[in-house]
Amino acid sequence: MKKILLFVLFACTSFTAFSQAVKPMLLDKANVSANWMQIKNYYLLTLLQQDVEVSKMLINDPQLARLTKEKVDACTASLNCKEVSCFTANNKFSDTEIKLVSDRLQALYQPANPLGKLVQGKLTPSGRYNLYKDASPVELLVKAWEQDAAGINYVIDVYAGGQKPNYPQIDSISFNVKAKSYPIFLYNAAGVLAEDAKTEKLFFEPGMQAALLYLEINGRHDPANYEPMQNTVNKAAVEQIKITKWSTYPYSVILVPGAGADDLTTEITPDGMLRCRLAAQQYFKHAAPFIMVSGGKVHPYKTKYCEAEEMKKFLVETVHVPASAIIMEPHARHTTTNMRNGARLMFKYGIPLNKPGIVITDRSQTNGIINMAARCMRELKYVPYNLGKHISDTEIEFYPLTSALQINPYEPLDP
Repeated sequence: MKKILLFVLFACTSFTAFSQAVKPMLLDKANVSANWMQIKNYYLLTLLQQDVEVSKMLINDPQLARLTKEKVDACTASLNCKEVSCFTANNKFSDTEIKLVSDRLQALYQPANPLGKLVQGKLTPSGRYNLYKDASPVELLVKAWEQDAAGINYVIDVYAGGQKPNYPQIDSISFNVKAKSYPIFLYNAAGVLAEDAKTEKLFFEPGMQAALLYLEINGRHDPANYEPMQNTVNKAAVEQIKITKWSTYPYSVILVPGAGADDLTTEITPDGMLRCRLAAQQYFKHAAPFIMVSGGKVHPYKTKYCEAEEMKKFLVETVHVPASAIIMEPHARHTTTNMRNGARLMFKYGIPLNKPGIVITDRSQTNGIINMAARCMRELKYVPYNLGKHISDTEIEFYPLTSALQINPYEPLDP
C-alpha cells in the first residue's frame, strides 16, 4: 500500500474577515498521483513521510526505531488474533506510545534543522492545525502529531471495531461486527497489513495504513472524490476565476447548501431544485460571478448521488447556468461543513476576500445558519466564517475565516 503522494498546501496568513488576500495553494510540481485520503486526514504524517531529511531523522532515532519495530511486530501478531478487539488494539496507538512520540519530536526539534524547517515552512502555513496557531512551533508540532494519532485511532475504532461515529445513520461501518465471520474478515485484512509492514520504516506507518485500509474496505473514499478538483469538475470555473472582473459584482460567490434525499433513487430533491433556482435568479441578476454548490454523498446511507454534482447538473441542464460559473464542493456532510468547505475553496482558488459571499437556501436553513455558531464550536471546535447582513429570508452574507482550514480528526469522511 505504498503511496506516491502529491502535496497540497494552503498558503495563508492571518487576516481580518473583511480584507486581505490569501494566496491559493502551493503544489508539489512532481507529476505524481495523490493519496487524498491520507493528505486530508493525516497531513502532518504525510509531511513527515514525504520529507527525505525529516524521515531520515525519525528513522535513525533509537526510541522511534524501537517503536517502529514494535508496531510492525504488532501487525504480524494480529495474525494470531481471534477477537475484534485484538485486531484493533494491535493497530492503534496507545497513550504511552503517543506520549513517547510527543517527547521525541520535542527533543528532536530545532528551529534550524530539517524538522524545524518543515514545521515553520510547511506545517504552520498550511493552516491545517489552526487550533494551535498561538502555540510555539514545537508545541504545534506535538499537537499536530497527537491530533493525527487520535484520528487514526478513531478510524480504527469506527471502521474496524464498529464503534458508533458522530453521525451513525450516515457514517457507520459497513459490516456486522457481531457476525461470526467478521474476525475472519479482519484476519484477511491483517494479512495485507502484515505484508505491507515489512517495508514500512516510520513509526506511524503501520497504524496509518491500517486506518486507510479500513476506510477503503468500507467503501469510504469520500474525501478523495473528484480530486484534484481544479483539474476535474472545477477546471472550467478555476480558469474563469483568473479572468473575472470582481469589481463589477457585489458578492464574490453564491453558496448553495445541498439537501439530501430520503431514498436511494432520488437524484436531486425538490428542496435542492428550489435552492438552485433561488441562486440562479441572483446569478442572472449579476449578484456574483459564481455559484458554489455544496454537499457530498450523504443521505441516505451510502447513496451513490452527490448533492453538489446533481445540483450542478440541474443548474446547467435545466436552468442554463454556464458550467464555467459553477464551483462544485462535493464533500460536505453537514451545514457546518457546507460553510467550512466553501470557505476552504475560496482560499484555495484565489477568490477575493474583500467582499462577502452570500448563502442562498430556504428560510429554515438560513435561520439555522444564523444560529449555528454554537453547533460549529461543538462539532468543529471553531467557527469557519463571520456572518454579514441578513438580506432576506433566504439570503445571508458571509466572510470566510482561516480557521476553516483546520482538520477535523473525528470526521474522516470529510476532515
